Amino acid sequence: MSTGDLRAFIARLESAGQLRRVRAEVSPRLEIAAIASRLVAEGGPAALFENVAGQAMPVLVGAFASMQRIAWALGGEDLDEIAARLADLVRPPAADAGLIEKLKSPLTRLLGLAAAAPRTVRSGPCQEVVRTADADLGRLPVITCWPGDGGPYITLGQVYTTDPEGRNRNVGMYRLQVFGPRQCAVHWHRDHDGARNYAAWAARKIEMPVAVALGGDPVLTYAATAPLPYGMNELVLAGILRGEPVRTVRCATVPLEVPADAEIVVEGTVDPEERALEGPFGDHTGYYSGPDPYPVLRVTAVTHRRDAIYPTTVVGRPPKEDCYLAKATERLFLPAIRAVVPEVADLSLPLFGVFHNWAFVSICKRQPFDAHKVMHALWGLGQMKYTKYLVVVDENVNVHDADEVFWRMGAESDPRRDTVLATGPADVLDHAAPPDGPPGKLGIDATRKFPEETAGARWPDPIVPDPEVSARVARRWKEYGFGP
Repeated sequence: MSTGDLRAFIARLESAGQLRRVRAEVSPRLEIAAIASRLVAEGGPAALFENVAGQAMPVLVGAFASMQRIAWALGGEDLDEIAARLADLVRPPAADAGLIEKLKSPLTRLLGLAAAAPRTVRSGPCQEVVRTADADLGRLPVITCWPGDGGPYITLGQVYTTDPEGRNRNVGMYRLQVFGPRQCAVHWHRDHDGARNYAAWAARKIEMPVAVALGGDPVLTYAATAPLPYGMNELVLAGILRGEPVRTVRCATVPLEVPADAEIVVEGTVDPEERALEGPFGDHTGYYSGPDPYPVLRVTAVTHRRDAIYPTTVVGRPPKEDCYLAKATERLFLPAIRAVVPEVADLSLPLFGVFHNWAFVSICKRQPFDAHKVMHALWGLGQMKYTKYLVVVDENVNVHDADEVFWRMGAESDPRRDTVLATGPADVLDHAAPPDGPPGKLGIDATRKFPEETAGARWPDPIVPDPEVSARVARRWKEYGFGP
């Protein structure tokens, strides 16, 4: 199941016609981002830029920018197949299971998690070159994505932190604005696990060690984006997806472990008192997020492979590469959602919803107002708390077809009766959220209604073609003279 490392993944993409090598000279300022944006919009391949102006390292972009490529990155052919492998970790034992079976189920899960824990090794390719006194972020081909950006940004870094006791190891994906050879800002929001670890160090008024890894097994990049509970090591999830533990090495200058097979590692410390104005940044919402003060990372070392490849990504108005990382989370975490909200049949976070604006949910409706119950349950689950518009439909509706969802919404809902207004947290990047009050949520019940929900009103049956005739027409389509 393991993809191996970034080199093996690039080879697979190239052999499948899903990667192009670009030998023409390109600029890291705006040009790479413009090419990457067009490739994603047109459903094109990933690109490996081998001639970046003023830089020695090649730049990889778009490696995750399709449903097929993200599935390959996670070690499978299909995201739902990968999700099925994870389902056993959250599936409760059957109601009629015996006592021994009920006890064995969580024990098996714990043993599986232990087997997936990272393994520390003495050395790895990520430390073939170690620069400390001469560490310089200027040697990395860090790109500037948009004209209004405050500067170049590391956008695909796995940011490794821990709390002062070394217990809550976290890998998050936070952008870093490069200010100079040995200085950058770490953009984490207060509800991010990295920020939580930072707060624990700041409370003690001591510097926090931080490491930023780029590359390695592509599953590591996904794991850094996964919405895991605080305290669960993302490298364990990566190990589960890989089918084998992640090999880690001790950093050269800070007390942290990073993936041994990474391409590049930036090491440094964050002073709890030092902040700098980070931004603006062209964000995944399609708008610029404004400048704000964020912690400063002072670089103590940059290590890398001798022939390192610099992976990066571009965010902005969808579709962009990060949308496919979000779709992976949608599929992989669906079993966990079902374990908590068993009425859920399927879930879609449409690309145009940029993660939190829209969610379409189909449910197995058993009693009146189940849709309302599901809305509130989902708004209480992890990152789903940020969802602004939540549409609930019946289990026979394809939530991945937005046209069908909106058709059902128009046909099956009444605005006065079937809308639920609620309040809850807003994503920090939601510039439309009111600054002076609790942000709103809108739930729409687009399910077929039981008599108790409509005061006995008749609910007509939808038009469904005769399956036998449909099959006959499909069989004879060429005979009619249509199609190839």
